[in-house]
Amino acid sequence: MNSVLHIPLDTSPEQAARLLALQATFAQVCNALAPLVQSTKCWNRVTLHHLAYKSLRQQFPEVGSQMVCNAIYSVSRTGRLVFQHANSPFNLNRLGDKPLPLLRFTDTCPVYFDRHTLSLKAGQLSMYTLDGRMRFHLTLAEAQEAAFHQQKLREIVLTRRADGVFQLSFLLSAPEEGEESATAAQVADRAGHIPEYVIVEEAA
Repeated sequence: MNSVLHIPLDTSPEQAARLLALQATFAQVCNALAPLVQSTKCWNRVTLHHLAYKSLRQQFPEVGSQMVCNAIYSVSRTGRLVFQHANSPFNLNRLGDKPLPLLRFTDTCPVYFDRHTLSLKAGQLSMYTLDGRMRFHLTLAEAQEAAFHQQKLREIVLTRRADGVFQLSFLLSAPEEGEESATAAQVADRAGHIPEYVIVEEAA
């Protein structure tokens, strides 16, 4: 089973602006990849990487290589939810011979990180942004920081809450009895709900 560690970020106005810029650019990378998913009917992460990584790096030179990989992951997991989940209205079985809809990511889409783009050590968080690393001091319980380093890290997601606060969610492998509340993405995955940050544009 999995556990989720949620960490709100106490950002200055300058830091919040940098994260907003990162979030908007991440959405742009996802939207540049989405037409390929529509035309090829492929959302496999590895295949998309081979098809699109080089062109995305050329199109978005300001975005780091690993963050491009994370955008590919985001599009892949969203395609899997929209086109494969049994409860999705856009499941391939329901679409039949109809063209695949186009996925469009809004500027409120989550940003995915990994151990290459985000690190946590001794209460210091260092995370990638478009203009260099951003650092925060975090006050974590000893068990929380130990979990980050000792358990298998499955996802790191940056989201912006309704109150405007940026929050990091760490999805970690954990024993069943330690499972905490799921992330919003997990809830959507389980129920087959289309996330609010994704617009599905049906082909004419």
